[in-house]
Amino acid sequence: MFSKSKINEPGPKAEATPTAAPAASSTPAAPASDYKPSAPKAKPPASLLSSDLHITGNLKTSGDIQVEGTVEGDIRAHLLTVGETATIKGEVIADDVVVNGRVVGRVRGLKVRLTATARVEGDIIHKTIAIESGAHFEGSVQRQDDPLTPGGKKAMPAAAPAAAAAPSAAVKAATAAAKAEG
Repeated sequence: MFSKSKINEPGPKAEATPTAAPAASSTPAAPASDYKPSAPKAKPPASLLSSDLHITGNLKTSGDIQVEGTVEGDIRAHLLTVGETATIKGEVIADDVVVNGRVVGRVRGLKVRLTATARVEGDIIHKTIAIESGAHFEGSVQRQDDPLTPGGKKAMPAAAPAAAAAPSAAVKAATAAAKAEG
């Protein structure tokens, strides 16, 4: 059924292919030339939530969001830009977070940047962070290798996990002793 000999065999079929190509090119080729299967899709522009918009509820997208208005709820996105006039009350989770406005709540991101006009009241969990002079921040900062997942790995020394496991061993020993007495 399948044979290599037909593929490698010189013959009129090989000559027929080049003549067929010019015949095909005589048809309008404009639609075919516009289609480029190897070209990546153009990235859609960021969704813009204007300054007169007030949203109550959670937002989730795999794309980018630029907030200029008010959001009361959690936001999850690829890139989140909080504009100077924006206020977000809730948790923010994004690969990249740029805060120019106000966030009241936890910020989780691989890259977090607070500009000089930023005001953040809440904890920041990040992989990399940049805080410009003039930014207002109240909360704690914690570095994690994977800040996007709630139980992400913390960046800690190798001896720390063993020390963290020690209290649970003590609890087990106390439980065993209590069972032995009773």
